[in-house]
Amino acid sequence: MRARAAMTRSRHGAVRDGLLVLLTLTTGAVDASCFLHLGNVFSSVITGNLVLLGVAAATQSASLAIHSGVALAGYSAGVLIGAPIATRRARGGETWPLSVSVTLVAEFCVLAAFSVGWELTGGRPGSTAQVLLIAALAGAMGIQSAAVRQLGGMSTTYLTGTLTAVVTELVTRDRGPGFARSVGVLAAIVSGAVVGGLVAEHAPAWLPAAIVTPLAVVVIASITGFDADE
Repeated sequence: MRARAAMTRSRHGAVRDGLLVLLTLTTGAVDASCFLHLGNVFSSVITGNLVLLGVAAATQSASLAIHSGVALAGYSAGVLIGAPIATRRARGGETWPLSVSVTLVAEFCVLAAFSVGWELTGGRPGSTAQVLLIAALAGAMGIQSAAVRQLGGMSTTYLTGTLTAVVTELVTRDRGPGFARSVGVLAAIVSGAVVGGLVAEHAPAWLPAAIVTPLAVVVIASITGFDADE
C-alpha cells in the first residue's frame, strides 16, 4: 500500500511539473507580446516594471509611467483576485488542489477578454487600448502567480530565483528534486516568448491562440490528471 501511494505521489509530481512547464509557455508569450506591442513594459516581470517606473521619473516620460504603472496595478489586482480563490482547499496534502485549477480558469477568462480586445483592434491597439490590454495581461499573470504559489516553492512568472537555484545546483553538483522542472520552466519562458513574438509580429490574429492554448491544456489536464486518484 505504501509503495503504491509513493508511486502515485511520484506520478502526480511528474504531471504537476510538466503542467508548470506548459503554463510558463503562456507567460513567455504574454510578456513578449506585452513588451513588443503594448508600450515596452512587462506583464509579469514586476521588478522590471518597478525599474521602468524609476526610468519614467528620471526621463519624465508620462507614457512609460502610465504603462508601467498600469502593469503594476493590474498584476496586484490579479493577485488580489486570485489569492482568495487559490487558497480555498477542500483537502490537505494534494499535489494540485482543485482550487488552483479554478483559479487558472479565472485567468483564462481574463485572457479571453484580452483576446477579444486584441482582435477588435486588429492587433494594432492605440494608446487607450494598450492601457486596457496591459491591465488585462498583467491581471492574468497576477492570478496565475497566486495560483501557482499554492503548489509550494514554484513559479511560472518570476524566475530570477529559479535561475539562481539552477546555477547554484550546477556549480555545487547538488541537484534537488525540482532541478528538471526548473530547467524546463526557464526553457519554456524563452520558447513562449519566441512563439509569442513571432506570432505577434507576423500573424497577430493568431496571438490569442498562442497565449491561451497552453493554459487551456493545463486546466484540462490538471483536472483529469489528478482528480481520479487523489
